[in-house]
Amino acid sequence: MARVIADMTMSLDGFIADPDDGVMELFGWFGDGDVETPSHIDTLTFRTSEASAALLREALAHTGALVCGRRLYEVTKGWGGAHPIGAPIFVVTHEPPAQPYAPGATFVTDGVAAAIEQAKAVAGDRDVVVASAEITQQCLVAGLVDELSVNIAPVLLGRGIRWFDRLGDTPIRLGDPQVVEGRGVTHLRYPVTPGSSS
Repeated sequence: MARVIADMTMSLDGFIADPDDGVMELFGWFGDGDVETPSHIDTLTFRTSEASAALLREALAHTGALVCGRRLYEVTKGWGGAHPIGAPIFVVTHEPPAQPYAPGATFVTDGVAAAIEQAKAVAGDRDVVVASAEITQQCLVAGLVDELSVNIAPVLLGRGIRWFDRLGDTPIRLGDPQVVEGRGVTHLRYPVTPGSSS
């Protein structure tokens, strides 16, 4: 059965992008090492430490679908039609675009639960990855996330877009983390305690 994993790279002070949606200060670890990991895009190869490469290989092999929000889809221009993870993309939106940036994405207009359900159906026994701040927040509040995968970049942005901004009043409890030290990044994986958001 598919797990739902919310995965983002984040500054130490909690931002996933600067105020202009820039991620250059955060994404340096993708090209900061000696170990090459090809993505599912011919022109993109990650160069990281071996510790980070092992996690990238696992994600590339075990991700069956990606769920994101309309804003991220627009900012990335639909990743040119193919995300580096190589999985089908489900975009949560109030209204599909009249002219999508690229073919292949599925636009889901009836909420995050429906998007996760559709993504799980496509993913089969592989993982569903959630990659958007707003969509992650909605999924956490709805109890739809099994694991948080946080890649901490060694930078303090001071301002920008926060990953965990609107989670309501109910604490969401996490289990003990798995910690992996990379070069220019620390990877943390937290299981979400079942029922913690209810």
